[in-house]
Amino acid sequence: MNERSGGTPEDEPREARHGGKAQVPDGGTGRHDGRGETEEERADRRWQELLQEIRVAQTGVQILLGFLLTVVFTPLFHDLEQTDKTIYLVTVVLGSLATGALIGPVSFHRIVSGRRVKPQAVAWASRLTFTGILLLLATLTAALFLILRVATHDPYVPWLVSGVLAWYLICWFALPLWVRTHYADRS
Repeated sequence: MNERSGGTPEDEPREARHGGKAQVPDGGTGRHDGRGETEEERADRRWQELLQEIRVAQTGVQILLGFLLTVVFTPLFHDLEQTDKTIYLVTVVLGSLATGALIGPVSFHRIVSGRRVKPQAVAWASRLTFTGILLLLATLTAALFLILRVATHDPYVPWLVSGVLAWYLICWFALPLWVRTHYADRS
């Protein structure tokens, strides 16, 4: 791929990406994955895409967890009601679990690298990433609930947090699933 073009590898013909005549990855049967990739090439591409996705989520969850870990050392923390302390502890545990799940694919790749199991590694890393996203969703929701509860003590806080949670669900799951079902190649 030409770095200056700003395109993705999918934007260029397979011949241009691999410097020669396209090979039929299926042994000449004419069936292929739609991109003319071998299983290994597809795994490499999917791994690179997954790494880019993880970088975004990891940064967010690590900043959030770092902030949460400092709260316990502030003077105000000790004045919180027991319910708020419990919400805080649950939030920190969720953030820690999310961090583990989102860093997990890096460790996973390092341990299985060179063992010729990249397609399987990509599948498992993808599962860990999705789990991390779900845990990040729970962490953000719990953190928002705690912050608004402590800051306002108003009865509308659960409704506001529910609205934000609905927004996350729409942006992170509903819209992508709608696009997937609406625009997916049905052939």
